[in-house]
Amino acid sequence: MFPGVLGRTCDRPCEPACRRGRVEEEPVAICRLKRVAADFKDDVADRLPKAGPANGKKIALIGGGPSSLTVARDLAPLGYELHLYDGEATAGGFMRSQIPSFRLPDSVLDEEVGYVLGMGIKTRFNTYVDSMAEILTKGYDAIYVGCGAPKGRDLPDLPGRREADANIHIGINWLANVAFKHTDKIGKKVIVLGGGNTAMDCCRTARRPGGADVKVIVRSPNAEMKASPWEKEDALHEGIPIIDNHVPREFVLKKGRLVGMNFEKVKAIHHDDGRRELVPTGEKLAFFPCDDVLIAIGQENAFPSDRKGDRHQVHQLGNADPE
Repeated sequence: MFPGVLGRTCDRPCEPACRRGRVEEEPVAICRLKRVAADFKDDVADRLPKAGPANGKKIALIGGGPSSLTVARDLAPLGYELHLYDGEATAGGFMRSQIPSFRLPDSVLDEEVGYVLGMGIKTRFNTYVDSMAEILTKGYDAIYVGCGAPKGRDLPDLPGRREADANIHIGINWLANVAFKHTDKIGKKVIVLGGGNTAMDCCRTARRPGGADVKVIVRSPNAEMKASPWEKEDALHEGIPIIDNHVPREFVLKKGRLVGMNFEKVKAIHHDDGRRELVPTGEKLAFFPCDDVLIAIGQENAFPSDRKGDRHQVHQLGNADPE
C-alpha cells in the first residue's frame, strides 16, 4: 500500500534492523528503493486488485486516511460494499493534511489513494461523523473507526496561553490549514515547541510562508528527540536551529500581543530503573522573541462520541464481524 507515500515519508524502522548492516557500513535503503520503484513504474492498473462479486454485506469506514483505506483495499476484493465517511473534500487523511506538499506532492497521493477508491468504494466526503448512534441506524453489518489521533496536545495552563491565543497554533491544525490553503502566512519570528517529526514538518513549513527566523525548542536532549535523524538534518540544512533542554514556562505579551516565550534550562538525569528526569539547572529563564508559536508536542484520539448512549453502542461494535 502507498509505496510512493512510504518512499517519501516512512520513519524506516526496518533499516536500523537490516542484517545487511552487519557486513556493510549502511543498511539496505528500503525507503528510497520504494520511492524509486514507485516513481519509475509503468502503468500498473491491470495488476491491481479488483472489487469482488458482491457478498451482500455493507460496511462503514469512518475516516479517509491510511487506516480506512487499507481496510477498503483488503475488503473490496472479498465483495463487501464499502461506504467511506470523511469530513474533508477528499481522501488521504493525515497523509494529505499533515505532510507538507514539498515532501509529498499531491499528485503522488492522489494516484495511490485513487487506486483504492477506484475499487468501487462509495465515498461520503464532506460528512463529519459526530454520532456513532446515528451511524448504527444505517443498517451496516460492521463499522470500522479509522479516525486516528486528530487532536493535537496543547499547553492550556501555561501563563499567557489564553491571552496570546491569536498567535499560538496547534501544529497539526496549522499544517492542515496550510495544506488546504486556509492560511498562507505566518510571522517572521516563529517558535516551534516539540521534538517529533510533526515539529520538523512545522518548522520547515513555517519557512515557506514568511518565517524568516524559525527555531525549534524542545525540552529533551537533542539525542533523545523523537524526530528521525534525517528529519532533524533536513531542518538544520534549512537553517533552522534546534535548541534542546529548554522547558516552556510562559508566553510573554506586551500591550496584549505575543512577543516571546520564557524557558527554563534543564538537564536530563537517567536513573538506574530507566526513568529520565529533567532537572532545572538553576539558570535564569531564557527569553526567545517570536511573533507566532506552533505547538507540536503530541497527539491524542478525539472521536466525539461522548454521550452515554454512544459509548454503549461503540462498546457493542466489538461483536461486529465483517466475515
